[in-house]
Amino acid sequence: MKAFIFPGQGAQFTGMGKELYAANEKAKALFETANKILGFTITDIMFTGSADELKQTRVTQPAVFIHSVIVAVSNMSEKPDMVAGHSLGEFSSLVVNGALSFEDGLKLVAARAQAMQKACEQNPSTMAAILGLDDKIVEEICASIKEEVVVAANFNCPGQLVISGSLKGIDIACEKMKAAGAKRALPLQVGGAFHSPLMEPAREELAKAIQSTNFQKPFCPVYQNVNALPNSEVAAIKDNLIAQLTAPVRWTQSVQKMVADGATTFVECGPGKVLQGLVKKIAPAANAVSL
Repeated sequence: MKAFIFPGQGAQFTGMGKELYAANEKAKALFETANKILGFTITDIMFTGSADELKQTRVTQPAVFIHSVIVAVSNMSEKPDMVAGHSLGEFSSLVVNGALSFEDGLKLVAARAQAMQKACEQNPSTMAAILGLDDKIVEEICASIKEEVVVAANFNCPGQLVISGSLKGIDIACEKMKAAGAKRALPLQVGGAFHSPLMEPAREELAKAIQSTNFQKPFCPVYQNVNALPNSEVAAIKDNLIAQLTAPVRWTQSVQKMVADGATTFVECGPGKVLQGLVKKIAPAANAVSL
């Protein structure tokens, strides 16, 4: 069985989508549709913009979404049996499995990016990558820091977990992680504490947009970040998509569950090859490729 997987924020690079735009008329039409929906020419930033321009949240999230969906639909000779996306990538997966139209998916991603940007400005915060420490120990250390917000945010693969929280909380946590034996505890260059309680204002704002958007029953299940379980029912998909902003990304568990349910090949759709590398660490026997 084949699983299509979709990357999140951080996978972007200058020039993303440029060759696809030039070589494929269907792709070109979708890129132009995206420019109209967003109200600015995002293709200019994607194709020739600087790294700094690309890493603005209002640009990054739509850019990764647009590239991921167009790569998938331009190469989809056969439909996947299941899909999943890492954080933002969950929106891409829901377009490719038929739950959302490209237009509605992009509008939600743009709303999500703006809501998250606002939440970041309200509460200065950050994230850090913790390498070489057992997940349970990371979670226990986060829970021990009572005076600040610090939580496990991204379960990326065994031995690689990202934490999220207040600036002071992350500093305290990084020192504690190193003392507990972490190989590395690295603060990340991100705009805020994604997948933490500090994103609550964004979650509330995005909830309204999601609830008012028309979703269809997908042709294959989406393994969602919040619970790492397959979902095909519209109501559950919406609820999990809303909860995702303040809940951890259970990527390790999602890949493990997809393998348990029969996935033997994982196809990464979108910029970069980060997810392909994570899959190989989570499920070494699986075949992981990228489009």
